[in-house]
Amino acid sequence: MAEKTRYSDAELEEFRAISMEKLQLAERDYEKLKSSIMNTDGNDTDDTSPTHKVFEEGANTMSKEETTRLAARQLKFIQNLQAALVRIENKTYGICRETGKLIPAERLRAVPHATLSIEAKQGKK
Repeated sequence: MAEKTRYSDAELEEFRAISMEKLQLAERDYEKLKSSIMNTDGNDTDDTSPTHKVFEEGANTMSKEETTRLAARQLKFIQNLQAALVRIENKTYGICRETGKLIPAERLRAVPHATLSIEAKQGKK
């Protein structure tokens, strides 16, 4: 029996649904992070606090920096999911970019934006 070289349209549709669901959640989380960074929720006391405490300002800065890092990471995740959707459209989804073989469906269900098989990722082509 010949080795499978691409996923069927039905399988690609399953991966599209998984990717779309993860993308919607990721976009929602990204918007929350962005809102937190820009302080649009309006629940802070910066304009009502009579004094500024140095430690609180330092903690706020560290928190904002961490939130910014999380937002950047979330944006990269969103971009990777969008790229996966393009590969699904092109019917090239699930093909390891190192080995050219199919990435196992179980891996793609867990990490729908994967472009490497576990073997390639670990350097064991």
